[in-house]
Amino acid sequence: MSEFLTTPAGIILIVAAQAGLIVTFVMVSLLFMVYGDRKIWAAVQMRRGPNVVGIFGLLQTVADALKYVLKEIVVPAGADRTVFLMAPLMSFVLAMLAWAVIPFNDTWVLADINVAVLFIFAISSLEVYGVIMGGWASNSKYPFLGSLRSAAQMISYEVSLGLIIIGVIITTGSLNFGDIVRAQDGNLGLFNWYWLPHFPMVFLFFISCLAETNRPPFDLPEAESELVAGYQVEYSSTPFLLFMAGEYIAIFLLCAVTTLLFFGGWLSPIPFLPDGAFWMVLKMAFFFFLFAMVKAVVPRYRYDQLMRLGWKVFLPFSLFWVVLVSFFAHFELFGGAYARWTVGG
Repeated sequence: MSEFLTTPAGIILIVAAQAGLIVTFVMVSLLFMVYGDRKIWAAVQMRRGPNVVGIFGLLQTVADALKYVLKEIVVPAGADRTVFLMAPLMSFVLAMLAWAVIPFNDTWVLADINVAVLFIFAISSLEVYGVIMGGWASNSKYPFLGSLRSAAQMISYEVSLGLIIIGVIITTGSLNFGDIVRAQDGNLGLFNWYWLPHFPMVFLFFISCLAETNRPPFDLPEAESELVAGYQVEYSSTPFLLFMAGEYIAIFLLCAVTTLLFFGGWLSPIPFLPDGAFWMVLKMAFFFFLFAMVKAVVPRYRYDQLMRLGWKVFLPFSLFWVVLVSFFAHFELFGGAYARWTVGG
């Protein structure tokens, strides 16, 4: 058996099994994310939330998914049928594809590539095409306006996200997520993590993630008070489900990226406790909780406020931070906290 696993067919089988494990983890997490999102929102509004289907309502998300799958797929008469059906599939597949470079523990990663950060950026840049295709192919003004809003919004905040990540890359000297996490390892536990030296950028990164994934208070592409439901308004059944699943998977992906970049990934917050995938999943769940809380308590922005925040506040601040981190790293100030490639290696 061991000899078979070293053959091309065996290697393909191993990679397929690993990919299947990741897909299973993400899809099971998706069920709990939707349930948790609704429960948290209900708790803030002093409601019960899902509580009928299954124990504590845990199977409500499964029931809703089955309802969508069993409904008829309605394609508007004037829509471009091929593009209309490709758009949600593209959003879902691209959101899943990015998980290939996310490590859950040391060496627990499907594709341990040296440019993992660039891979995530490439995938996230392509995800906007699914939204644009869905809005354009619907042949209706509201979906089209929603897709244009989403494109402008995602491009605007990707710039800030990129500059913030450049600061982390300068500190680590690597584009590999494993190297970034290992650079945060130390005797001080959570005080060795990048949230401390890059403290101001943690908040900007989190807010940019909200805008990047069209989450409240930045859900302007789906604003029901203005655009009915934005780029999704003409979708029903499974295509609508794929759009929703892709959005939640992208949210969970950014929770994972935030954990890896600033909060030590799989590293234990307390030095004497063992590291492991448990910490990685726990931190991701915590950041999703923050996503859900923001949705429940923060009112929606106007679109002009959203653009102003991205271009006139976040962009200059993040660009200034890159220059500042470069200065700190070059002269190895603050005990080398901003030059981990020299301290660690």
